[in-house]
Amino acid sequence: MKRHHSAAEAIEQIKSGQRVFLHGGAATPNVLIKALVEQADRLRDVELIHIHTHDPGHYGDIELKKSFRVVNLFVGSNMRPRINYDHNDYLPIFLSEIPQLFRSRKRPINVAMVQLSPPDKHGFCSLGVSVDVSKAAVESADMVIAQINPRMPRVHGDGIIHISHVDHYIEVDQPLHAVPPEALTEEEKAIGRNAASLIEDGATLQAGIGSIPNAVLEALVGHKHLGIHTEMWSDGALKLIKCGAVDNSRKSVHPGKTVSGFVIGSQELYDFVHDNPSVVNLVIDYVNNPATIKRNPRVTAINSAVEVDLTGQVCADSIGPNIISGVGGQMDFMRGAALSPGGKPILALTSRTTKGIARIVPTLKLGAGVVTTRAHVHYVVTEHGIADLFGKTLNERARALISIAHPADREFLDRQWHEIHKRVR
Repeated sequence: MKRHHSAAEAIEQIKSGQRVFLHGGAATPNVLIKALVEQADRLRDVELIHIHTHDPGHYGDIELKKSFRVVNLFVGSNMRPRINYDHNDYLPIFLSEIPQLFRSRKRPINVAMVQLSPPDKHGFCSLGVSVDVSKAAVESADMVIAQINPRMPRVHGDGIIHISHVDHYIEVDQPLHAVPPEALTEEEKAIGRNAASLIEDGATLQAGIGSIPNAVLEALVGHKHLGIHTEMWSDGALKLIKCGAVDNSRKSVHPGKTVSGFVIGSQELYDFVHDNPSVVNLVIDYVNNPATIKRNPRVTAINSAVEVDLTGQVCADSIGPNIISGVGGQMDFMRGAALSPGGKPILALTSRTTKGIARIVPTLKLGAGVVTTRAHVHYVVTEHGIADLFGKTLNERARALISIAHPADREFLDRQWHEIHKRVR
C-alpha cells in the first residue's frame, strides 16, 4: 500500500499491454483517468474495460488508438459516438455474468482503478455507490489503484475493501457525478399511469434511471408496502421511500432493506444512502441472478426498449447496428419477474420517439440485436395502453401490439403484418 502525492505518480504503475478495469457510474475515478490519458504517449495497447463511465472519455479518441483499446460492457453516452468496433468495441454480456468473466480469467484484470471512501477506524473503505461488478474486478485484479474521496458515501453491503488490499492510492476531495431527474412529458406520465395500474401493493420493484422508470415510480406514491430489489435505483425510488410507499416489508429476500448493485442520481440520493442500514449495495451476480430475484413476491420489472416488433422481439441496446447501451440486466429481471409468484415483466416505451419514429414496428431494423426474446415478453406498455402478450399466438400478439401503437401507425402496421404473412405463404 503506497500513498502517492499525485495521480501521475499512481498511474506510472500501469504498463503497456495491461488490461485495466475502470470503476463506473457515479464512482468513476475521473482524476486517475485524466492522468492516464495524459500519459498516453508512453503506453501502448492498454485495454480499458468498464460498464460505463461518467467522464469526458478521451481515452476512447481515435487519436489514442495506439495507446488504448476500449472494451465496453455497456455503452455510455461518452462512448456512443466513439464506437468503431476496432480500437473501441462492445462486448455483449448479461450484467450478472460479468463478475464470472473476471474471476474465471477469461478476461483477466491486471489493474483495477476504483474510487473509494476513506478507511474507517478499522481500515475498511467502501466502494460506495457502485459495487455491481467492481467488487469482482478488485478481488481478481493483480493490482488496485484507488482514488480515495471523502465525498464517497459509505454504503452497507458487499462493497467493503480493506485499505491493505489497495496497492496504490491518491486522495481527492470532489463531488460525485450527479444526475438530476428530468421533467416528464405527458406521454411519459400516461405510460407511468398505465404501468402503475399493473402493480399491486406489496410488489417488489426493479426500475432504473430515466424518464420512463421515473414516470412509473411517480405514479406509485399511493401504493403501500412496496419493496425494491433492482440492479440500480435513483431519485424516483427515493421519493417512494421517503413518502412511505416503499417499506420493503413484504420482501422475502432482505426484508426491510432496499437492495441494488449501484445507485446514481442527485446529491440528495448520495446523502441518503450514506451509512444508512436500510440500504445495501450487493454484488451484481447475486442481485441480478434470476434465482435470487424470483424468491421475492410479485416482482415487477420495469424496463424500456428502442423498438419492439409485432411478434414481441425487443431491441434495447442498438439503433440498427449502432450500439447505444448494452444487454445490461434487462433479461435477468424479465426472467426473474416471470418466475416470481405473481410477478410481472413490463416493457414500457413511448409509441414514437421525439423525432416521430415508430417504436412498435413490423420487423426490427436491419442489424438490430434482440436483447429480450419474444418468449420472455409479457406486458408491453405505451401511452396508448397495455398489451399482455403472454399466452398469445403471433397473430394475437400483433393485434395487441398494434392496438397500443401510435394511432397514425396502426393502419401501416396492420398492412405490413398481412404482407409479411402473404410472403411467408
